[in-house]
Parts: sequence; C-alpha cells; structure tokens
Amino acid sequence: MAVPRKGLCDIRTISGRVDQTSLPYRAYMKVSCLEMEKVRRGRERASASQRIANIDARLKEVEAEKAALLQSVEGRTGDRSLKLRGLEVRSAPRRSTGGLKIRY
Repeated sequence: MAVPRKGLCDIRTISGRVDQTSLPYRAYMKVSCLEMEKVRRGRERASASQRIANIDARLKEVEAEKAALLQSVEGRTGDRSLKLRGLEVRSAPRRSTGGLKIRY
C-alpha cells in the first residue's frame, strides 16, 4: 500500500479558527454598517410619513371641494324653475321586427 502524498492544502493551520467577532476592526465595521442602515431607514421612514401627510391633506381638499360642489348643486335644485336641456323623458324609437332588410 502506497503512502498518499500530501500537498500544500493538507498543511494544518490556525488561520481559519479565529473568531470573527473577536477582531476589533470587524466589530467596528459591523457597527458602522448597522449605523448607516439605521440612518437610511430613518430617512426612508421620514419620507414615507411625509408622503402620507401629503395624501391626507389632498383627501381633505377633495372632500372640501366635493362638499362645496354638492352644496351649490343643492341650492340650484331647490329652485324648480331651472330645467336642464336634454333630460326630458322620451319614448324609445320603434325597432323593426322584420329582420334584416337590404335595399339596392
């Protein structure tokens, strides 16, 4: 039985055994990344709350405009002398029951 050859990959080292959080520069880098994410999320939250405030303000404007229009319409409909053109009730035109007729 032959003895297997060992290469550079087979040499045992301690390079991969160091705990990554015990290295101070890695911990500081992780803290700085978390702080940057916190700032970004804060800006995103402020932007979203501003957009919600803008939407709420516009909804209030729409309701106020709607109420003003309805009030003006109610004031006019109380007066019966106002008649709108084209709203008279008419009978529908008679439809032929003879089927398709082609004239030449």
